[in-house]
This record gives sequence, C-alpha cells and structure tokens, in this order.
Amino acid sequence: MSASDRRVREVFIELADTLVDDFDVIEFLDRLAVRCTELLEVTGCGILLADPQGNLNLIAASTAEARLVELTQVQKSEGPCLEAFRTGRPVQRADLSDGDPRWPLFTAAAREAGFLSVQALPMRLRDVVIGAVNLLSDRAEPLDVDTIALGQALADAATVGILNQRALVRQEELSQQLQAALNSRILIEQAKGYLTHSLGLDVDDAFTELRTYSRSNHRRMTDVANDIVQGRLDIRDAP
Repeated sequence: MSASDRRVREVFIELADTLVDDFDVIEFLDRLAVRCTELLEVTGCGILLADPQGNLNLIAASTAEARLVELTQVQKSEGPCLEAFRTGRPVQRADLSDGDPRWPLFTAAAREAGFLSVQALPMRLRDVVIGAVNLLSDRAEPLDVDTIALGQALADAATVGILNQRALVRQEELSQQLQAALNSRILIEQAKGYLTHSLGLDVDDAFTELRTYSRSNHRRMTDVANDIVQGRLDIRDAP
C-alpha cells in the first residue's frame, strides 16, 4: 500500500470515528473541508448544506478565501454548488479566467480570491441530495477522473454520516438542528474574530488555535467559542 493510499484510508477512518453520540456537524464538516484540500491537492474547499426549505447555507470552509467565495454563492444564488445540488451531478469549470456566463458574480469573486478553476460535487445518497462540496484551485486546469472520484467518495461518506444522524432525531427537530449548527458557526466566527485581534493572528491561524485548544481539552469547539465570546476563557492562559 502506498503512502497516499494509506492516507486515504486513514481519512475515511477518521471521518467514521466522528460519527458518535455527540456528533458535531460543524466540526465534522470543517474537518472534511481540510481533508479534501489535503487529499485532492486543491487550494480551498467549501461545504454547503440545505435547510428544510431547500435553501443552501454555508457550513464549512477550509480557508477565509474559500469562505468568501462560498458566501457569494449563497448570497447571490448562483454558482456551481447550486447547480450540483439542483441536478445531483458534479459540475466543473476548468478555467475561470475568461469568466462564465452562468455565474458571473461567483466567477468574479472566485478570481478575485485567487481561484482559477472549480469542481462542485453533490452530497447525495441515491435520490437524496443534502448539499454540495466545492473544490477550488489556483490552477486553471481540470481535476483528473481519479481525483473527482475520490472527492465524490468523501462527499458521499459525509452524506451518509449526516443522514444517519438525522435518522436518530425526530422530523420536527431537523430545523432546530440546522439552526443550532448555524448559531454554532456564528459563535465560532465571533471567537475567531476575537482571537484575530487579541493574539494578532490571521483568520486561518485563529481557527487553528481554537480547534487545537478544543481537541486538547476534549471540548466541543462551539462550547469553547462561546466561552471565549462571553469572556469566560482566555486561551492565552492555557498551557
């Protein structure tokens, strides 16, 4: 088994290990976004999930630049993820340098952020599509077939995990679950902003500090973020 094959196996095991009783969809998808950039050798990754009304919401992004691009998709209602979610099929644009008439606002935002190609993958299980994974690259070239297949496998594995979790709760609680996830994201972004200013870090390093502290202390990232925002925790005092 090659080192790359071993790493792929380790990532799938890592994702499976997160599907436990205290499943945290935010941390799960944040981890997936980072692992996608590592395994698929892309520059950025963003993940959108649909709410009960079928509207896509940004849940995770590997970098600040990827987050801004994904927010453009959500706010302007255009982009490859929306198309992948609607059709249930992968959507690729190998070269954004000459624009794309389908998504002019998304394309402009992607190019401004330094991305020159995009590959959107549906998060699906048979006929059920719950969101989309967006792979962003600073190279104007298509992803090869094997890379796309691995990316789809990661997206499918995440979909199975989320749907299994949803199957454990009552139907009327699904909307509350997504709202809690969105509230968690707001708390995490607020904590990142605080750490950015108080520790003199950039946004990505602030998130790394937050995640590292959470894991080292065996606490949910949302709870740590809430303590930081409420002034109950200063991770500068942590060992």
